[in-house]
Amino acid sequence: MAISASMVKELREMTGAGMMDCKKALTNTDGDMDKAVEWLRENGLAKAEKKAGRIAAEGMVAVKVSDDGKKAAIVEVNSETDFVAKNEVFQNMVNAIAAQAVDTSAADMEAFMTEPWIEDSSVTVEENLKNMIAKIGENMNIRRFDKVEAPNGLVVDYIHAGGKIGVLVAAETDNTEAEVVECLKNVAMQVAAMNPKYLSADDVSEEYKEKEKEVLLAQAKNDPKNAGKPDNIIEKMIIGRLNKELKEVCLTEQVYVKAENKETVAKYVESVAKAVGCNLKLTQFVRFETGEGLEKKEEDFAAEVAAQLN
Repeated sequence: MAISASMVKELREMTGAGMMDCKKALTNTDGDMDKAVEWLRENGLAKAEKKAGRIAAEGMVAVKVSDDGKKAAIVEVNSETDFVAKNEVFQNMVNAIAAQAVDTSAADMEAFMTEPWIEDSSVTVEENLKNMIAKIGENMNIRRFDKVEAPNGLVVDYIHAGGKIGVLVAAETDNTEAEVVECLKNVAMQVAAMNPKYLSADDVSEEYKEKEKEVLLAQAKNDPKNAGKPDNIIEKMIIGRLNKELKEVCLTEQVYVKAENKETVAKYVESVAKAVGCNLKLTQFVRFETGEGLEKKEEDFAAEVAAQLN
């Protein structure tokens, strides 16, 4: 019997199992939905799915730069506990995922999960993850990946606190010597510390500016100190605050944290380029922080033990 995409989707929604696991279950049971559910349970995938209901907000970020330094990948893989995040088996898996992401042709996470696993092509990335969940004993999730390329320059990486934060910085340059690499490493550390949202003011969308203006306007009008001030004065105040905020969220406009003279990141990069005698232009950055935006699970071990005793 031919297995349709809608059948795979239905089984996946019923069980929460991986797409390829669902397809395999339907194939082995000739499309019988009930038998396919049982097949998943019998093959231990229901156990993995039970773990998948738990919150995985710990984990680590890993990066991989190609040998020629012109492309790189960054990944975030989550676990339930920091204990597992520090496990060598887990860390090796995350580093292998980053190595696979460098050369992946996948445009999204769903496609990436169906690729043959880099260390064992007989299973997919998703199947390997399921096997690791069963082996380690807690839920894990490959949350996201991104790629950066610099065909006319180089990419550098920076990992902070053993994988809590990962950064990639790309630049166009005709010099890849130590001084330039050090400069870009320093910029990557700036990204890790200051968490900019945009590369430069040119990258800030009008939608973002309008939304921030609305917030600033509401704040200004609700401030008793501004009571009675005419709208044109408040408008000028808002523009000033918005410009200040843009300097904080744009990498090149931020004050370079290691500078003694409060020069911007852009000025720092220019000064290095001038000193070395080369072209050097920042083109892109990516910053991942482990667990950002995820709900952390609150552990109450005393209550857990008490419940088991009752």
